[in-house]
Amino acid sequence: MALNNFGFELTTSKEKAFFDLCKVIYQCGTFARENQSKIHRSYKADGSVLTETDLLVSETALKAIRDLYPRCNIVTEEVDIKEFSDDAPYTFVLDPIDGTDSYSQGLATWCVSLGILDSSRKPCGGIVFLPRFGIGTEEAFLCSLPNEKEIYLNGKTLKTFKHKELPKQIVIGSSLHRDFSFTKFDGKLRSFGSSIIQMLCPLLFSNLDCTINPTCFAWDVCGAHSLVSKTDLRLSYFDGSPFEYNDDILLKRKEIKMPILVGQKETLSWVQKNIIPFKALP
Repeated sequence: MALNNFGFELTTSKEKAFFDLCKVIYQCGTFARENQSKIHRSYKADGSVLTETDLLVSETALKAIRDLYPRCNIVTEEVDIKEFSDDAPYTFVLDPIDGTDSYSQGLATWCVSLGILDSSRKPCGGIVFLPRFGIGTEEAFLCSLPNEKEIYLNGKTLKTFKHKELPKQIVIGSSLHRDFSFTKFDGKLRSFGSSIIQMLCPLLFSNLDCTINPTCFAWDVCGAHSLVSKTDLRLSYFDGSPFEYNDDILLKRKEIKMPILVGQKETLSWVQKNIIPFKALP
């Protein structure tokens, strides 16, 4: 994809700022891809994987957001930024490398994710770059300007799909086979090692009908949520209740305690009736 073509017109200062931010995210993802074979794998205190690329991408993206949107909040995985204003026009939620474990093993299923919330903490725009996981291409760059409807994929308007009510393929987190009974489902299960990619699957692939994503954090959700919210796909907790960005999730950086569903209404209704949590079984 050409670095100067993200799909949208450059006619206002708002679009110019977003274009510049897209360029930085694209450059960050390209840097991560070029250096994937050279990284060193280490671990955080909680046992999760960390690489030097996470830190470099985080530093670069944070500087760009602060320069281009100085009045906005930032929530990110690698840095606990204490400043948060309820009067800020936007809140940016950054995951510098979503799927760090996959990235550290040389796999293709990772991305740079930036979700944007409006002043009411509703998803309104975002940028997600999959440098090695395209749709018949080497890469996939998705973006949508805040408060505008269109989603662009590799510089072209994204066309969405109508999925089956009875799902044939479900995307799940790699550990969810321990939490749910899939005995009533006779289709295929897929898992990719990146929460953002998994939640984007019903948006990007016609045959991946819905996603059950495990418990995670705000930065593992927001980039995907900010894009799927502009379509007829739904993102909710597994019990059907709406997912909201409250103080616990954003300010206190607490883990989201319930799996998340992504899909069309009818598909999710089937999943909720037929994919049963083990703890709910007699």
